[in-house]
Amino acid sequence: MNWFQQAVGKEWNITPAGGLTGDAYIAEKNGQRLFLKRNSSPFLAVLSAEGIVPKLVFTKRMENGDVVTAQEWLEGRELKAAEMQHHRVADLLRKIHDSSELLHMLMRLGKKPVTPDDRFEAATDQLRADGLIREHQEVQEALKYLQRLLPVTRGRPQVVCHCDLNHNNIILTTKGQLYLIDWDNAMIADPAMDFGFILKWYVPEADWDEWLDHYGITNDQQLFERMYWYLIMDALQYIIWHQQRHDTEKVQSRLADLRNLNDYVGHAILR
Repeated sequence: MNWFQQAVGKEWNITPAGGLTGDAYIAEKNGQRLFLKRNSSPFLAVLSAEGIVPKLVFTKRMENGDVVTAQEWLEGRELKAAEMQHHRVADLLRKIHDSSELLHMLMRLGKKPVTPDDRFEAATDQLRADGLIREHQEVQEALKYLQRLLPVTRGRPQVVCHCDLNHNNIILTTKGQLYLIDWDNAMIADPAMDFGFILKWYVPEADWDEWLDHYGITNDQQLFERMYWYLIMDALQYIIWHQQRHDTEKVQSRLADLRNLNDYVGHAILR
C-alpha cells in the first residue's frame, strides 16, 4: 500500500477496496475519492476516453516498475440481474463492439483475434489432458456439438469483446450513467460471445428478437447457432478452470449447466 500512498500523497487516506487480488484501494481527501489500482491494462485509457469506464484521473509509474492508476470514484451500484434486459445495456454493448478505437488499441497492445478453431483445439487438448473427456459424457457430447457447429462460426466479424458480462460488472451511478468495468478478460472475437451470454442468462427468450433489434441486428438460425457455440465453449472452459483448482463442487455445478445447454442444442438446434 506504500506505493499507493506515494502515488497520491500523504494527505490522502487509503483503504482497501476489496476484491481477490488486493491490488485495488480507495483514496479519500476532503470528501473527494479516487479508485486506485495497480498494474491496470493500458487499455484503461481508451476505455475512459470512450466513456465506458469511469474517468481516468492519472497514471503513475513507480520506482519498482509498477503502474498505479487513479479513476474518478462515482457513487452508484451494481446492476440488478433483471436490469440486464434494459435497452441501455444493448446500447452500451453496441458502442463497445462498434468502436474502432477500442479495437485498434487492443491490437496495439498485442492482442490478436481468437478464432473458434483455435479455441476448439485448445479446449479439446486441455479437456483431454485433465481427463475430463474420459470421465464425463456431457463433455464428450458438448465437443461433438461444437464440432458440428464450428463451420457457422468461421469468417465472422471480429470486435472487442468484454467476455465477462455478469451483471456485477455493470455499474449504474446515482446520476444515471452506465459503466462496464473489469476488462481483464477482453479479447478480439465474434460479438456473439458477448450478447449470447446476456440473452441466455438474463433475457427471456420471448424478448430476444426485440433486444437484438435494439442492439442493431436481426436474429436468424445462424446467429442462434453461433450464440450456443460460444455458450457451450464458455461452459467447458469454466469446467477446466474449476477442475484445475480441484473445486469438485463447482465442476459439478458447471457440468449441470453444460447438460442443459447440450439438451437445448440437441433438441432445438440440431434436431
